[in-house]
Amino acid sequence: MTLEAHAPRADDADWGVEDLEIDLLLEGIARRYGSDLRGYARSALKHRLRGALDREGVASVSALQAHVLRDGPAMGRLLAALTTNVHGMFRDPGFYLTLRRRVLPMLRTYPFVRIWLAGCSTGEEVYSTAILLAEEGLSARVRLYATDLSEAVLARAKAGLYAGDQLETWAERYVQSGGRRALTDYLTVEPDGLRLRASLRDNVVFGQHDLATDRSFNEFNVILCRNVMIHYGATLRRRVHELLDESLCRLGILGLGSRETLRGTGFEDRYESLDDEGRIFRRLG
Repeated sequence: MTLEAHAPRADDADWGVEDLEIDLLLEGIARRYGSDLRGYARSALKHRLRGALDREGVASVSALQAHVLRDGPAMGRLLAALTTNVHGMFRDPGFYLTLRRRVLPMLRTYPFVRIWLAGCSTGEEVYSTAILLAEEGLSARVRLYATDLSEAVLARAKAGLYAGDQLETWAERYVQSGGRRALTDYLTVEPDGLRLRASLRDNVVFGQHDLATDRSFNEFNVILCRNVMIHYGATLRRRVHELLDESLCRLGILGLGSRETLRGTGFEDRYESLDDEGRIFRRLG
């Protein structure tokens, strides 16, 4: 009896080796580390993985898989590369202006407020929010929960140290967001960059949380999940919106990124828009 070589099926041409490698990599990461990246949009994953290959000095996704499954620090670097989005102090200043004018006055009516910054990345949004709360006299009654999947970016967020060449841009955005002082009042210039004042972290709890797999851990008055889901596939976006809805109290506030929407999530009827351009919504029930 002779063995014949497998003849590729017609649809095999659409199933490239790289796609198979990526599937195996994501499955391995989920089983080895518990981080589920399988719902991320494939095009975004491919782009970031190619950058990771260069940084780790490996030639293929299969080689990267073998590397990260045996090397915890390498896995940390990969996770940061795959999940970190573009951030900056007071990014989209119109959002923070609306937050200051329309949302924070409502929070003054509550004796205590919980705010969840989901997918906080390297922390610029955390400090921007903390500055707003301080200027509006709300710091003492607010607890900020800042979470991210990557321990590496959480470490950077806790340190509060950023490149010094961003000061001019950040200061301009701060003014546009309704800032009442000078941004330099909240940071010090160090040889390694800009250090946000430690007092801004007094009411901040940093913690690791996977939006893809972890459950709700509290009830919140405000949830900011901005520029996190833009690289998620439709199924994962719906799962995350279910988690956010479960975690938000009645009449709670949800803030999304400028390129994100509630359309197609199945939760459109549960919210009213407070600011269409700024993507700020209030939960109805």
